Amino acid sequence: MTVPNTMALPCVAKQAIVYEDASQLDSLQALFDQCGSLSILGGASNVILPATLDRPVVLMRSRGIEQVGATDAHWLIDVAAGENWHEWVKTSLSKDWPGLENLAMIPGTVGAAPIQNIGAYGVELAHRVQGVQVWDFEGRCRRWLSVEQCQFGYRDSVFKTDAGKHWMVLTVRFALPKIWQPVLDYPDLWELTQRELGTVSAQEVFDRVVAVRQAKLPDPAVKPNVGSFFKNPVISQAQAKALVQRYPTLVSYPQPNASVKLAAGWLIDQCGFKGKRVGPMAVHDRQALVLVNEGGATADDVMQLASEVKAAVMQKFGVALEMEPSLW
Repeated sequence: MTVPNTMALPCVAKQAIVYEDASQLDSLQALFDQCGSLSILGGASNVILPATLDRPVVLMRSRGIEQVGATDAHWLIDVAAGENWHEWVKTSLSKDWPGLENLAMIPGTVGAAPIQNIGAYGVELAHRVQGVQVWDFEGRCRRWLSVEQCQFGYRDSVFKTDAGKHWMVLTVRFALPKIWQPVLDYPDLWELTQRELGTVSAQEVFDRVVAVRQAKLPDPAVKPNVGSFFKNPVISQAQAKALVQRYPTLVSYPQPNASVKLAAGWLIDQCGFKGKRVGPMAVHDRQALVLVNEGGATADDVMQLASEVKAAVMQKFGVALEMEPSLW
C-alpha cells in the first residue's frame, strides 16, 4: 500500500491497517506479538519516510469528540487520536471551548499532537491537556498518562523515548479554560493587543493565526512539506549575548529558565538559503524554516538539503539545528 504523506515522498508499506475503533486492539496486539513492533501514523505530516516500510503500519483514523466532565476552571473533553487537528480546533471554538485557537492550522492528527507537544504563538499542547490514553503493547493494556507522566518539553515528550515507543495514543483529554484569556505575546498577534481590553474573542485570534499561517506557510497539497523542519534552537544567555554583538538584528526570545530561544528561520535566511534549491528539494521562498518537495524527491534528497542547511548555520553562528520531523 502506498503511504500518503505531506512531503509527498514515495513510500510503500508491505502491510497497512486502518485503525478506526477499540474493537481492533486485540488484532493489533496479536500483530505486535508476531512482528515485535508496529509503525503508527496519523496524518504523516511530521515524518520523513523511506521508499519501503517493512514493519506493519497502523493508520490512525478513529473518530470521536466528547465532553466527559468539568472542574471549577476547565471543561474536560476526550478527543480520539484519529481526528484531524485543525478540524478539532474549529469544533472546540464552535462549542465554546476556547484555548486552542493559537494552534490553528497545524497539520496532522490529535493523536500525534502530544508526541511532538505541538506549539505555536505562545501556546503548547502541554498547556491544554489533562491526560493521554494509550494502548501499551508491552503491557497489553490501556493506560492513562498524566501531564507529568507525558514529560512534555519543547517539541518533546515521553512518547519519543524508549519508555513510550511501544505505546499507541488512543485518546487525548483536553482541559480547556472556562475563563479564557487571549495569548497575544507573539509579534504576528500584537495588532490584536491594540483593541480594548476584553474585546478580543477566541475566534478573532483563530482567524488571525489562520491568516498569518496562510500568508507565510505553503499548503502541503500544493507544495509538499512537513511544516517547520527545524526546531528553534535554545542556547545560553552568554552565547546569545555574544551573537547579538556580532549580529545586532538577531531574533531571540528570552526563556523563563534563563536560556534564550533563537528563530531558526532567521538563522537559515541569514545563510542565504531562502528560496535556494538543491536537486528536487528547496527552502521555501517566504519561510526559510520550511523545506519543500518541488517534485520527485526522496528521503535522501530531503536529508541532503537539511544537512547543507545545518552545516551552514553551524559554520556561521555556531548553533546546532535539530530536525522537527522524525526520520523513519
